[in-house]
Amino acid sequence: MEKNVLAVIAGREITEEELNAFIQRLPREQQMYATNPQFREHCKEQLIAMNVLAQCGVDEKLEETEEFQKIIEDAKRDILAQLVLKNTLDAVTVSDEEAKEFFENNKQRYAKPATVSAKHILTDSEEKCNDILEKITSGEKEFEEAAKEFSTCPSGAQGGDLGEFGRGHMVKEFEEAAFAAEVGHVVGPVQTQFGYHLIKVEQKNDAKEADFEEVKEQIKAEALKQKQDKAYSDKVNELKAKYIQ
Repeated sequence: MEKNVLAVIAGREITEEELNAFIQRLPREQQMYATNPQFREHCKEQLIAMNVLAQCGVDEKLEETEEFQKIIEDAKRDILAQLVLKNTLDAVTVSDEEAKEFFENNKQRYAKPATVSAKHILTDSEEKCNDILEKITSGEKEFEEAAKEFSTCPSGAQGGDLGEFGRGHMVKEFEEAAFAAEVGHVVGPVQTQFGYHLIKVEQKNDAKEADFEEVKEQIKAEALKQKQDKAYSDKVNELKAKYIQ
């Protein structure tokens, strides 16, 4: 296959293939522009600049300097260490049986906590809150309609909908009232640091154990990380015992 030569520097051809490899070594967020003509031209100029600078270093015999040799030795050490580490970690796998055992030993970590789905109306005074509650209980206003009209919270635009949340996601007073409320009932006023709330719980979801299949991939990733950490530690200790005098 005919190669596309981009430049010839001191007799050495710089090809399209080399440019593609250069782009592949760039950070991932830059690689997304790999097909953009202007970006590719910019990368080509960078690649050419790097090669002409390197050729200048050859002509000036910088390869023979002590500084160059030190850099090469450091780079060689780092590359060799990275290759040994890669081989060590690549050898680590997690089977479905190991993942299942990890799950059984750590079930509480994957349990789904109790949650509620709720809507609320926020006002700056208890009096206003009670007035709105009276309109709702009398049937004059639907809760969602009242939220859109009176609530000072941005959620008012969605009828006061806060979605689903668990414990620890709301301020204490609001959370306790929401989890204690009956589904479909409006409770309040509930005072918090933000003002006075009316709360309507739409749904309650009890805490339950996670199904293994639902969290299998997450578990495999966590178990693999643990095994790789141990493999790294074991390898370093083994090599310390072998090489350190």
